[in-house]
Formats: sequence, C-alpha cells, structure tokens
Amino acid sequence: MGDWAGYLVLILEGAWVTVRLTVMGCALALVVAFVAGLGRIAPWAPVRWLATAYIEFFRGTSIFVQLFWIYFVLPMTGVSLGAMEAGVLALGLNVGAYGAEVVRGAILAVPNDQREATVALNMTGWQRLRHVILPQALPLMLPTFGNNAIELLKATAVVSLISLADMTFQGQIVRSQTGNTIVPFLTILVLYFLMSLAIAGAIGWLERRVTRGLDGVR
Repeated sequence: MGDWAGYLVLILEGAWVTVRLTVMGCALALVVAFVAGLGRIAPWAPVRWLATAYIEFFRGTSIFVQLFWIYFVLPMTGVSLGAMEAGVLALGLNVGAYGAEVVRGAILAVPNDQREATVALNMTGWQRLRHVILPQALPLMLPTFGNNAIELLKATAVVSLISLADMTFQGQIVRSQTGNTIVPFLTILVLYFLMSLAIAGAIGWLERRVTRGLDGVR
C-alpha cells in the first residue's frame, strides 16, 4: 500500500507539470492567436502574408515534429531551450495557430454597421478595436478558445517524448516499475478529465460574465 502511495505522489507531481504546461501554453497561445489573427486582417499585405504563413505552417504540420524541431534542432542553431520551455513553445505556437482563425472569424462576424458607426464617430483604429469590435467579438471567441485550451491540455502528453516528467511520463514510469497498466493510466485518465472540467467551468463562467457585461446587467 505504501508503494502505491509513493506512485500516486509521482503521478501527482507529473500532474503539476501538466498544469504548468497548460497554463503557460494557453497564455502563449492566447497572445499568439490575437497577434496572428489581427495580422490576418491587417491592411498591410506583408503582415497578412506573414500571419497566413505562420497559421498554415503550424496547422499543417504535426505537433510531434514541431516539438522535436524546437527541442532537438534549434540547439544546432545556437538556440537551446529546456524541456519545459520547448514544450510550452511548441504547444503555444501550435494551438495559437488555430486560435488565430477564431480571432479573425469572430472579428469579421461583427456587423459592418458597427464599424461604420465607429468611423462616423471619428474613432482611431485602436479605439474601434478596443471599445466596439473586441467586446462584441470576445463572446464569439470564448467557446472555441475553451475547446482549444482543452485540446492543449490533452496535447501536453507529447512532452513525454522529450523526457519531461508530465503525467503521461510518470504513468509510464509507474507502469514499468509495477507491471500494472490499469491503475496508473486510469488515474491519469481521471486527472485529465477533472482538469478538462475545470477549464470548461472557467470558460463557462467567463462567458456568463462577458455576456452579462454586454447586456448591461450588473
């Protein structure tokens, strides 16, 4: 019984690594999504081309290959990253590419008369975006952002391939030491599910807050 308690602690330590990867990866993905999404609809062609190239590349290639390039190939160019940094960068850039299309689509979904009204009020481009367009586009983005965050959480398992001790890596350690597959991987399954529920709950709460703000309800 004592041995299994130790193995559970090992898996929980891996769960903490997974949580850190998810939080930092989501933060990076969110920033990248807005930068690339706004870049896709920028009035300057080179910016649109650059944003499109990034989005299509990271959506069109495997996250496994992206992770291996960041962790194993970048050091050959003089850029050396630790396993955690490489994992966060790969996850953030990959999911950020999908998020960029969410940002672009939500902004374009704002009715044209809203844009015309901001022009009539002589607002600057930043004022239009901040005070009129984004407040209306954000509720459209949140459900898909939530899905992307859950996908990122599940994708954290790939970091076990570069020996970062996340839940999957620790589960494999426990399995190899005990010969038992069901217990460690059932534990991991439950932990992933609980983390996904937490993300879905947080996004649902945020959706209600944003919608309430738009309706003028305090």
